Amino acid sequence: MLSESSLFLKGVLLGSILCVLMTMLAHIKIDYGKRTHHHERHHLQAPTKEDTLKISEDERTELSKSFRVYCIILVKPKDVRLWAAVKETWAKHCDKAEFFSSENVKVFESVNMETNDMWLMMRKAYKYAFDKYRDQYNWFFLAHPTTFAIIENLKYFLLKKNYSQPFYLGHTAKSGDLEYVSVGGGIVLSIESIKRLNSLLSIPEKCPEKGRMVREVSEDKQLAVCLKYAGVFAENAEDSKGKDVFNTKSVGIFIKEAMTNHPNQVVEGCCSDMAITFNGLTCNQMYVMMYGVYHLRAFGHVFNDVLVFLPINGSDND
Repeated sequence: MLSESSLFLKGVLLGSILCVLMTMLAHIKIDYGKRTHHHERHHLQAPTKEDTLKISEDERTELSKSFRVYCIILVKPKDVRLWAAVKETWAKHCDKAEFFSSENVKVFESVNMETNDMWLMMRKAYKYAFDKYRDQYNWFFLAHPTTFAIIENLKYFLLKKNYSQPFYLGHTAKSGDLEYVSVGGGIVLSIESIKRLNSLLSIPEKCPEKGRMVREVSEDKQLAVCLKYAGVFAENAEDSKGKDVFNTKSVGIFIKEAMTNHPNQVVEGCCSDMAITFNGLTCNQMYVMMYGVYHLRAFGHVFNDVLVFLPINGSDND
């Protein structure tokens, strides 16, 4: 009887040990060496001043003339006042900017997408841009009319990036396992990424016009799903100090947050000096930003930037 009890206890002990081992093994992630979908450039940083100083004078001259960004602004008729503000402010600094509207609007020139669905508008806009401008522009910036963009800072950020590589960058966010670039801060795609996206638009299994989910999925998340099938992954853009340069909030909100979180460093703790976008702006705020970024100057403060991006001939860039 004693031996039977002993055997029973040994069995219980061995079973417990085996259970613990199985639990531990279940939490061990095995790397089989396949890195096809590994994301190696999760955080992308802007070049430093030292990086730009290493560029030769001839290269700087060539870059200042040849670096071209095409801007896509998705609008709806209800956004007509914001539409006008964007057209009169930062859009002038794109090498070419076009508005893509849900319907024909007589007040402003736009490309009619003939749909109210934001994902369908985005798909059609990217296809239009690729079909018409793939040989003219290497970088494509997409935004909503509530976004203010500083295109010169975007060009500076992209300075050392190779457009023949599949770049998809901006302000990243997560939804479950999906990492995507928030459209609120603007989305940047290289020509290689748009090329890959275009090749999938006609394949509903990989890039459906409507999401497979019962609930509605935002256009930026659906874009991320399509690009993931093409081997293109979302990357967060930061300055050399690690601060975000694509922002999904307005400067005013960042200042309020800094006053609470960094009361002794409100301006320094607010935002990056090389910020590219801010979002959630009203029409009035668009003009305030335009004045502050492009017109207000403090006498005696000279930044001596080693590279200047020149507007194309015939541009109304101010």
